[in-house]
Amino acid sequence: MAKKLGFGTMRLPLIDPDDPKSIDIEQYKKMADMFIERGFTYFDTAYPYHEETSELAFKEAVAQRFPREAYTIADKMPVFHVKAKEDYPRLFNEQLSKCGVEYFDYYLLHNLGRDGYIKTQEFGGFAFAEEMKQKGLIRNLGFSFHDDAETLDKILSDHPDVDFIQLQINYLDWESAVTQSGKCYEVAQKYGKKVVVMEPVKGGTLANLPDKAMDLFNDFYKDEEVKPSPASLAIRYVASLEDVMMVLSGMSNLEQLDDNTSYMQDFKPLSEAERELIDKITTIINSTIKVPCTSCRYCTEVCPMNINIPEYFGLLNLYAVTEKKSGMYYQRYSMNKGKASECLKCGLCESNCPQHIEIRKYLEEFAELYENN
Repeated sequence: MAKKLGFGTMRLPLIDPDDPKSIDIEQYKKMADMFIERGFTYFDTAYPYHEETSELAFKEAVAQRFPREAYTIADKMPVFHVKAKEDYPRLFNEQLSKCGVEYFDYYLLHNLGRDGYIKTQEFGGFAFAEEMKQKGLIRNLGFSFHDDAETLDKILSDHPDVDFIQLQINYLDWESAVTQSGKCYEVAQKYGKKVVVMEPVKGGTLANLPDKAMDLFNDFYKDEEVKPSPASLAIRYVASLEDVMMVLSGMSNLEQLDDNTSYMQDFKPLSEAERELIDKITTIINSTIKVPCTSCRYCTEVCPMNINIPEYFGLLNLYAVTEKKSGMYYQRYSMNKGKASECLKCGLCESNCPQHIEIRKYLEEFAELYENN
């Protein structure tokens, strides 16, 4: 049985923290070595990750160093780059070349929501992907999804033959009226689809718990000889779901990979007591977190003022939890970037945000906190 932990490559280690393209290839190679040596195989990449360099990094760190049977690779069609049906074969062949493979084990239409689905239907995205599957260039076909359960039901009703879907699921989003993790998972079950989970730690939010939640966590595991990490609790939560076939973790350094693979080698589902602990932690976090941002950076892709939105929201959330501002981080995050106060209120970021965040409103709050004071 395949191990349930997948290596997400959206947040690879960097040489320069301010340059997403400066992937630390040597550390990535060590991480890939450990991942495969411990019996894990699933790597997940996408066209836009690390400003379109993640696929090339995978080729160098994995595809050129391991036999093809040692790993499985998932990649995604960037539907937001498709302007005509002729773009599909061009982009697909480019991805095969960049990843250094002759076929994809798993291939997804990327980030289908209402807008993305309309474009995909218009240009024949599913038909193209099915053709590639028939040719053996795609072994398993699916799509990643950020929207409500009703839209997901519509897509699966129209395309019931997909092999799997990729959903954002974590214990903080399970009952969210916006993300609808729980409801979307139920729709997947309704259609008998296996699920790949993204954002199980919600962009790091569930790895860095508020003090009150951390006190509860430490007290619960106080008698453990080897104390688990908060991230492990979040990942085991989604891995315990019956129809989840893979849980992606965007691991950024060797230590994170070591931690994740250590407890997922011999995976143990959550106990009832751990589920009760999660309920308590969720209540605490919901009372402190301000902006439900996962740092996916879809907002920054369309921002005409190059505003560093995810990082600013991270500082806003930090302040909500600690009541402390960090001038050092603000200086770093705003370097060569637009200020929050320079927002044009165009709304492009909000239309591209998978979490449906009121970005303009929170940028105003951030500007008041960091720029006007």
